[in-house]
Order: sequence, then C-alpha cells, then structure tokens
Amino acid sequence: MAWLQLVLAGLFFGWALLAVFQAPIGSLWEPAIAATEWGHLLGLLSLTVLAIPGWRERPGQVGVALALLAFVLFLSPLVRARSVAAKLPAQVEEAFGSTPPRSLPQAPPRAQPLAFADLLGLGALPELQVTPHVYRQEPVALSLDLYLRAEGPRPAPVVIQIHGGSWSGGDNTQLPGINRYLAARGYAVAAINYRLVPEFTFPAPLDDVRAAIAWVKAEGSALGLDPERIVLMGRSAGGHLALVAGYDRPDPSVRGVVAYYPPTDMVWSWEHPADPWVYDSHGVLKAFLKGDPSTQPEIYEASSPLEFTTAKSAPTLLVHGGRDELVFEAQSERLAKRLTELGVANLHLSLPWASHGCDANMAGPTGQLSVYAIERFLAAVTSPGS
Repeated sequence: MAWLQLVLAGLFFGWALLAVFQAPIGSLWEPAIAATEWGHLLGLLSLTVLAIPGWRERPGQVGVALALLAFVLFLSPLVRARSVAAKLPAQVEEAFGSTPPRSLPQAPPRAQPLAFADLLGLGALPELQVTPHVYRQEPVALSLDLYLRAEGPRPAPVVIQIHGGSWSGGDNTQLPGINRYLAARGYAVAAINYRLVPEFTFPAPLDDVRAAIAWVKAEGSALGLDPERIVLMGRSAGGHLALVAGYDRPDPSVRGVVAYYPPTDMVWSWEHPADPWVYDSHGVLKAFLKGDPSTQPEIYEASSPLEFTTAKSAPTLLVHGGRDELVFEAQSERLAKRLTELGVANLHLSLPWASHGCDANMAGPTGQLSVYAIERFLAAVTSPGS
C-alpha cells in the first residue's frame, strides 16, 4: 500500500507541476489547462492519496509529502487569480468607464471578478434559442449558429464569435458556454464557421468574417438584431481574425473587439516561434500565409492586426495567459501598448498562471475573470451613444 501511495502521489505531483511550469511537449498542453483552470478540484483529488494506509512506511511518507505539495501547486493559480481580481474592477473602469453590465431575470451580471462559490459553475440559464443560418453561399456555403434569448429585449446587440484552431481546425460549436452566457443577458451571439487551411488560405477566412458582418447588417433587423451594434470576439486564430476585421477597413457598426490569446504581429510570430516540441508555429504560419516572411512579405503585413492600428481603431479587450506555450503573451502586450499610445480604449487582461486555451472552464479562475471583464466591456461599447 505504501508503494501505491507513492506512485499515485507522484503522478499527482507531476501533473501539479504543470500548474506553474509550461508544458514541455504538446501532449501535455491540455493537461496543463486542466491543472491551471481545474486545479482547485484536482488539488482536492490529490488529497485522497492520504487515505491510503501506507504512511507508516518510508515510501508512504514520501507519498504523503508529494500529495501535500501537489495540493499546494494545484491551488496556486487560484491564489494568483485573487491578486488579479483585486485590481480588475478599477482597471476595467479606467479603460472603458463604468457602464453597468446588462442584467435580465435569471441572468444577473457577475457581481465580483472571482467568487469561490462559483468554482463549480456559474448557474443555470434561462431558455435560449439556437438557430442555424447560412450567412454566405459563395464560393462555399458557410453557416452560423445564432444564440438568442427567447424573451430578451430587441433589437439585441450582436457578438460575432470566431472559433480558434490554428486557422485549420475547429468549428462554431467550440466552447459554447460564453455564447449561452451572453445570450442569456440579452446579446445575440452569432457563432460562425469559416473556410480553413489547407484548402483555403489568407485572406479567405478574413473575407468570411466580413461576410458575417454584412449578413448581420442585411438580415439582422428581421431577426431582432441591432445591425449597428456589433462586437467581434474570437480566441487564438479567431481572435486574430477578429482583430484584423475590426481594424482593417473599419466599419462603424463594429463597436469593439474581444480577443483571447491572439497572434497580433505575424512577422514577430515567425521570429519568435513556440517550442517545436509543443507547437509547430512555422508550419502553421507557412500553411496559412503561403510561405515565410521572406517569400510573402505583403501577406504577412496584410494579416497583422498591429499594422492596422490607428486612433480610430475599435475599443479592444485582450485576454492572455502569461505562460501561453503556443502564442506568447508579448503578442497582446505589444498590441495593447500601441493602442494606448494611439489613445484607443483598451485593456490587456494578463493572467500570469494561464496557458493557451485558458477559457476552457468558464467557472475556473480565467473564466470568471474574463467573463467579468467581457460583460462590462460589451456594456460600455454597445450602450446607446457609445
């Protein structure tokens, strides 16, 4: 029993190390997300090792020590999140003002950035309608799912949700929790599909995002949507597309952009690749942009959100983990610095413990903090007169 205790404790301890250190190989990236965003649950699970009756023997005693260390490491993201939570309300207000977030029956806004009581879930949602629509017919048919509260106020501001997946995978069913959460609070969320690598390369998916904006403006009124209050939201590759679409050829109907862990400068991305044992940055960029910066300089420039920032750029909320193994946080840091220099309202929500994909658990530390900021950002940019 003592050796069983040691082995199990060793496994938990090894997993818990991913709560504080970057994943060394790609296969450990998703376990790292679990360690950082579900660590409070894994920490409690690691304590079950203490119930194994082997602590009187040396291997068991070592196992007990490892289990206790694992518990501490698993809880460390939550401890670090408390520090971020303490500063977040003032940061959001300074960046975007103090517009009250939307509140509907059975769907109040988050009262505080981080609540331990919410770590098991953010509560039940009222009835929602999720309806498919084809927003583009040519060159290929592309669909979106429209999330809308059945009895919500009309016309509803629109959030166009753009999925991630290295521009080559994923679809509009990816992580739907935030779509349902926002729809419950009176927003219409259009989660879109777009054309993917390798069959389609840049600028095809960008054109699809623009087509989705055009669809909302043409068809939205008949569906109870407000075609003049649109926010683009995306994660990873989707965040990149949201930023380019929001900044290049700016549309006054696009009131803001929310981007989770996006690449913002494609040449910088090439020059600062991820560890190839974790993620093939160069391969992904070459497939999406048809080559490297030396062979396709115009495409790299045309696909970089940083190149299109001006004083008239849309207000922007960036969410990025400090230990992101795939897209380094410097991408968001550099963009936020440029926007601030230009006088554009923006906030870079920096999460020191978080990895790429950190919003996978809406009830986890990243999920709670980002939802708090997003609710207030959306209220500020879609309120009348904004």
